[in-house]
Amino acid sequence: MSRAARLLDLLQTLRERRRPVSAAALGEALGVSLRTVYRDIETLRGQGAAIEGEAGLGYVLKPGFTLPPLMFDDDELDALILGLRLVMRRGDGDLEAAAEGALAKIVAVLPEERERAAAASGLLAGPVCGEAAEAPHLGLIRRALQEETKLRLAYRDKKGAATDRVVWPIAVGFFEGYEMLAAWCETRRDFRHFRLDRIGAATALDQRIPKHRRLLLAEWRAREDLDG
Repeated sequence: MSRAARLLDLLQTLRERRRPVSAAALGEALGVSLRTVYRDIETLRGQGAAIEGEAGLGYVLKPGFTLPPLMFDDDELDALILGLRLVMRRGDGDLEAAAEGALAKIVAVLPEERERAAAASGLLAGPVCGEAAEAPHLGLIRRALQEETKLRLAYRDKKGAATDRVVWPIAVGFFEGYEMLAAWCETRRDFRHFRLDRIGAATALDQRIPKHRRLLLAEWRAREDLDG
């Protein structure tokens, strides 16, 4: 393995860990000596990597530090391009613009030969068919998820019955032809799922949800047996 590849592997190993990791554990993971780990960490620090810690305490990559897109292999790059192109077809204007911007940034920093390969990628995303192409209320729901605030929904179920619900948004699932909001429903006092194309109106309420969304997400995943 070249030294450049080893340095990048060290960065990736640190990036995958949220807590400080010892030099011994890093050396074992990378198959190098303690001395090499210490030397490589100092090299990376000298090149601007935000690595905190010291010998005997462990090392951690400071939050916010990201690896350059040239780290992606061909399969990872294909996955990113296809995923972003799919997002650009979902009908949320802000999300489409963000995906387009992210794709442009990735392509801009690729080596020339890989930039050409990305531009000629054979993985294309077709248009979303039907009502889901409009992704109704997706932008408002995404903001409520980010800000952890309640939503009021005017909703019609599959039989056409109309109800008014106040919900605590948890997650949005993207499926073939439609999007689904998972939420805690104050009316039913339980987790419920709402198709976005059946939401007639959505209003963001100036009320924070009573429980952190990550805790609700964990409870919902356990209820749906999504971690098994």
